[in-house]
Amino acid sequence: MLFLLFVLVVIFISAIRIVNEYERGVIFRLGRLVGAKGPGLFLVIPMIDKIIKVSLRTVVLDVPVQEVITKDNVPASVNAVVYFRVMDPAKAIVEVQNYVMATSQVSQTTLRSVVGEAELDEVLSERDKLNSKLQTVIDRATDPWGIKVSMVEIKDVEIPENMQRAIAAQAEAERERRAKIINAEGEFQAAEKIAQAAEVLSKSEGGLQVRFLKTLTEVASKNTASKSMTIVPVPIDLISAFLKKDKE
Repeated sequence: MLFLLFVLVVIFISAIRIVNEYERGVIFRLGRLVGAKGPGLFLVIPMIDKIIKVSLRTVVLDVPVQEVITKDNVPASVNAVVYFRVMDPAKAIVEVQNYVMATSQVSQTTLRSVVGEAELDEVLSERDKLNSKLQTVIDRATDPWGIKVSMVEIKDVEIPENMQRAIAAQAEAERERRAKIINAEGEFQAAEKIAQAAEVLSKSEGGLQVRFLKTLTEVASKNTASKSMTIVPVPIDLISAFLKKDKE
């Protein structure tokens, strides 16, 4: 009697299962899928039911370095990190043998494919665009397994040293080009203002003479402080204006 009672207690204890809040228990009964249960405490049939626990927490998957040749034939070494979580525990167990390994393999092949379709400038300057494309492609591939890929980030991009020097030279040439354009635009605007000022002075009688006298005053004030002498040519227009007044 005691032995029977002991056996019943052991069977009852073995039938108890506890699943954490971040887990689900996928139950198979005689090889057939029953469903996912949890969290909390529930009972299973000993020796008939089999339970596999699946974590629902976000998995951080480090994608190893992949050797890639970009669209413009530049060799590069690229690695990334993938964030995903299981949304359907039953599919994650039934549809694929090892969902973590499968997601890792899909991520590696997708990383090589996406980066290989882009030029080096895009890989270096448009990572957000590539990250979004990687996330979309990997999420579509893993969706039948009940997995949701929330984010993909390219971490490092390494290129040969000779290509690094070429990129640095290209960046320097681009900065010089922009500086020359800005300088030319400044000179063009200054020339426009000078032309406008000259047009205004030409329309005003005596305007040029007034401007010339003002300039002489400024030069004289500077020479007084430095005690130097400056010879200034007098425009014919200025003299002719005074001659006209004398004739009148």
